[in-house]
Amino acid sequence: MKNTKKNKNEIIQLAKQVVKIEKKALDILQDGFADDFIQAIELLMDCKGHVIVIGMGKSGHIGNKIAATLASTGTPAFSVHPGEASHGDLGMITKNDITICVSNSGETEELLNIIPLIKRMGVPIIAITGNPNSTMAKNSDAHLSIAGGEEACPLGLAPTTSTTATLVMGDALAVTLLKLRGFTEEDFARSHPAGSLGKKLLLQIEDLMRIGEDIPKVELGTNIQEALFEITKKSLGMTAIVDKSNKVKGVFTDGDLRRAFDDELDIKLTKIEQAASLKPITIKSNNLAVSAAQLMEQHNIHSLLVVDKSNCLVGALNIHDLLKAGVV
Repeated sequence: MKNTKKNKNEIIQLAKQVVKIEKKALDILQDGFADDFIQAIELLMDCKGHVIVIGMGKSGHIGNKIAATLASTGTPAFSVHPGEASHGDLGMITKNDITICVSNSGETEELLNIIPLIKRMGVPIIAITGNPNSTMAKNSDAHLSIAGGEEACPLGLAPTTSTTATLVMGDALAVTLLKLRGFTEEDFARSHPAGSLGKKLLLQIEDLMRIGEDIPKVELGTNIQEALFEITKKSLGMTAIVDKSNKVKGVFTDGDLRRAFDDELDIKLTKIEQAASLKPITIKSNNLAVSAAQLMEQHNIHSLLVVDKSNCLVGALNIHDLLKAGVV
């Protein structure tokens, strides 16, 4: 048991040491932002085409993530493998583009082979390296240093600290550009329509509401019993009350029905408007679906009537419709 406890302590200490080393590198990175970063941002802001991120090996994996983050935050970007670039994929780069070349050493052969061709095209190069004196750094238009000391790998071989610093540098670029471009939640949602944020920010009420024969409604003068049949048939827990012009005059809910029974009303003789809420909460169809959720929560209700600008009934929905769509 003592050996087991010792091993457990050792495991925790090893993990903490990794975090300590990489955190130290990030502290150095944080203190190192200067004119080169501003220059890189200006180049990226001026780019009329795409940002192409190029890296080899582990730097390539990090480059993929940087490109994906840029693309999802308002900066069109994609990654290119330097080996494939030498065999045709260089044609994906145009004169309107800008490149971000990633290499900790700054001497990666596959990147050095294509940098002269990129420069010949007049495409700006932003280099992210751990060596300001490297060939890549010297041949770039802006060099971003990720030099931060030792790798967390005790052998000094596996890229660890350097890849973390590169990843954070990429995030710093993406978020800075996001802020400068005024990129909003709505912009983010448009590039993530399948995500929960996209559903909350893009789905409108008209995309979810029940329409036509699926809308529970009865006319003024209908008795409670007939309204009960309509509520049961349409399964929304309520029914709209409309006049002959289809204008909303009230709503009758399960709660109203319970109160009618408590008051011992004759459901066959009592008109619906005598037991209903005559000032119902309504919403317009062109509002965002998330607005319906907020309105339901604000008024502690589970269903809503949807009306047009003339207060005519055009739809209905309840909390289950919003849950099913992933809005709440």
